[in-house]
Amino acid sequence: MSQLEQAINQEPLTVTHRSQIKRLPQRGEYEREAIYQILDEGLVCHIGFAVDGQPFVIPTAYGRVGDQLYVHGSPASRMLRSLSSGIEVCVNVTLLDGLVLARSAFHHSMNYRSVVIFGTATIVQDSDEKLEALRAFTEHVVPGRWADVRLPSRQEIQGTLVLSLSLTEASAKVRTGPPSDDEADYSLSVWAGVIPLPVVPGAPIADPRLHQEIALPPYVQNYSRTSQR
Repeated sequence: MSQLEQAINQEPLTVTHRSQIKRLPQRGEYEREAIYQILDEGLVCHIGFAVDGQPFVIPTAYGRVGDQLYVHGSPASRMLRSLSSGIEVCVNVTLLDGLVLARSAFHHSMNYRSVVIFGTATIVQDSDEKLEALRAFTEHVVPGRWADVRLPSRQEIQGTLVLSLSLTEASAKVRTGPPSDDEADYSLSVWAGVIPLPVVPGAPIADPRLHQEIALPPYVQNYSRTSQR
């Protein structure tokens, strides 16, 4: 990463009326690196948009390259066709880190990291950028996988619609730590604390048709969903 890219990553995003955290603003974060880390650790985003006055929220995979978030799918997808028409969208990625058990029912909570992005998605027309976006999708899910697999054919690339959304209007919201009880409740005989909920991959299961001589790749054996970049 160049010094210019490092400087950009450390520069906070401009806070807008949409991206500003209004409830519990002390949990808001606007540093690019904090937002990137959450996006890079997540796997699924939810895209909210409206078509003819009807609201939709669709879950989908995504990838990130620099300040651009990419989503992809079939050109026949109603979501992608709607988004490619230039409508405003709201994208959310949330990581659940733990359940926070307080002494009172009212103060129960969750530890989480989330990102909300606002903007207008655009169709990726440039073939090089489109291929880079497809690489980003694969590497986002399993880093190191792109170098092993058959790359997309020209027909597969043409049959895939890729949309790009700038990360210029985004914010993160994070809760960490123990419960926050009312002072009078700390004397209650009730267990309080946090139940961590880490994402822990299970043992890999080989395809029944896998050739026996093919070894398990290190990126599968050591797979983790901590921040990938």
